[in-house]
Amino acid sequence: MGKSNKPRNRPNGRTLGPVPDLERHLPQDWWRTLFNSVYLKTDGDVVEDDRNTAADVDTLIAMARLEPHDRVLDLCCGQGRHCLELARRGFRQVVGIDRSRYLIRLAKRRAAQRELRVSFHEGDARRFRLEDRHFRCVALLGNSFGYFDHESDDLAVLRAVSRALVAGGTVFLDLTDGNWMREHYEARTWEWTDQMHLVCRERSLSSDDQRLISREVVIHAERGIIVDQFYAERLYSEEAIVELLGAAGFEGVEVRPAPVANSDRGQDLGMMARRMIVTGRQPVVQPARRRQSVPFPEVTVLLGDPSLPDSCKRDGRFNDEDLETIGRLHEALAQLRRYRFQFVDRHAGLLGELQRYPPAFVFNLCDEGYQNDALKELHVPALLEVLGVPYSGAGPAALGLCYNKSQVRAIAEGLDIPVPYETYCDPFDQGATLPSVLPALVKPATGDSSVGITVDSVVDSAAALLDRLDQLRSELPGRALLIQELLTGREFSVGLVGNPGQGYRYLPILEVDYSGLPEGLPQILGYESKWLPDSAYWSTLRYTEADLGDDERRSLCDWSAQLFERLGCRDYARFDFRCDAGGNPKLLEVNPNPGWCWDGKLNLMAGFAGMGYAELLDAILEAAQRRCKGVSGAVARGTRGRVFNAWM
Repeated sequence: MGKSNKPRNRPNGRTLGPVPDLERHLPQDWWRTLFNSVYLKTDGDVVEDDRNTAADVDTLIAMARLEPHDRVLDLCCGQGRHCLELARRGFRQVVGIDRSRYLIRLAKRRAAQRELRVSFHEGDARRFRLEDRHFRCVALLGNSFGYFDHESDDLAVLRAVSRALVAGGTVFLDLTDGNWMREHYEARTWEWTDQMHLVCRERSLSSDDQRLISREVVIHAERGIIVDQFYAERLYSEEAIVELLGAAGFEGVEVRPAPVANSDRGQDLGMMARRMIVTGRQPVVQPARRRQSVPFPEVTVLLGDPSLPDSCKRDGRFNDEDLETIGRLHEALAQLRRYRFQFVDRHAGLLGELQRYPPAFVFNLCDEGYQNDALKELHVPALLEVLGVPYSGAGPAALGLCYNKSQVRAIAEGLDIPVPYETYCDPFDQGATLPSVLPALVKPATGDSSVGITVDSVVDSAAALLDRLDQLRSELPGRALLIQELLTGREFSVGLVGNPGQGYRYLPILEVDYSGLPEGLPQILGYESKWLPDSAYWSTLRYTEADLGDDERRSLCDWSAQLFERLGCRDYARFDFRCDAGGNPKLLEVNPNPGWCWDGKLNLMAGFAGMGYAELLDAILEAAQRRCKGVSGAVARGTRGRVFNAWM
């Protein structure tokens, strides 16, 4: 069944009428839209019943042997009823994740109203964005397992759960008894959910008998049909779910009956009529990881060109510190025995050489851009895309998007990620409305390497603001400018290595320490801090591992992972945040191909985790090659040792 042949759920008075084959009308991703206010009306007799919630939590605590200090993740948490009950009982480290924005926002409102501390997040159960090896228990309660078209997706959920659990941690599944449901499901029912709403349901088994397809027509007594919707759930037998948990690596799997669901209506309990509790244990001793052969052992490292000018660097050229950085890169990569590296750092004739001898795999560290032009950073991966060469790091679309700070801010705001107040100044608009709140930070809307951000960027009067705008328009003609709220609180960087669906490694969060900076200098990471060794910034700034609470750290990591996926980042990225005077963190910028140098933020964060420089580079390469393997195949093609004339 192709997705295009499946009509969507039909709201607002439209219905399909009689349907002989429910399965043919089932939307592939029905769960994206079903869980809303209508769901809480149709299923409210069970999922909004405090007796059911209390009984479920009693069973969870007893079978998982939970203590109030344990970290617990409620995956597919819905409106957060189990999370809130755990918090009410004194559990202090509870996290809820659900795909439904409506239900997550409702959960947050209820937590605030009841003054309960729970961290709620939107996310896909197959690839949720949380720290690995962090939770004592991950629970899927209320029959929230088995929604996907393919069993492989359910396995992906369990593998994601496995990554989130500490050694010896418990997975807890509450799901319908598949064998019982196949024999006892009600083909047609109807019930009044309240004085105004009537729900008519139809059910049938899928063509392979592995899923129960359901249809609900919800009718309002005065307004008529509200929605005509279809959904489905996979029917797991005890044997099948035990086998699936085993395939995901869990040990000691047990199956027990679930508590009987209460309902004030006492009518159609649907998939909640007969459930089972399945638990499994994450192995305490993890099998030793073998260093497998890599799909692309021949690696071409692509760098900026030291022979060409570079407007971002001090005096517009490569300096001794830049050459030292390249030397340290060579030394670190030499430690990675699984690969054979060749380096290219000459851009003259590069296009022709790539066409004649396409590399097997490119480690793209050319963050200077093609011909050292920062505006052409995206041109390097674009060229590799055209030639079909697999490479590390972000693609051209992500690089182009993240180069524009104003666009990144708009996307973050749409994701409910806090951002600074900001005014956009078109390069040709001399009459732009200027903000009334000062001091402010003035910077280019597009750019890299802190170009255009200096000590003069912080302005505290209207006259200084106008002078700075004129100065930047002269130095960077044709560029839009941003006038941004000056954030003066703590400043953090979050580093991620990995990819959606394959797992992330969150590096320890870095904090910028401005305490040694001479009085009178603005506390910002501007051009001076990155490129001028003689500046006070270069010698006094310190970078430390951030001391944060679990909720603060979780929020920063969750926001970063959301942006990683939405912006199309790949393999590794860095996300910078700064707090306002009230301590509220806001997004500064996203770095899709962050600085890879030995003394850069990313390697400092790796050092906090006990990783060496070579180990960080290896982790990035491994993430990139794992991602590329499925696209390009496991057999590397290309030069097999041939070298460019332009190579070092």
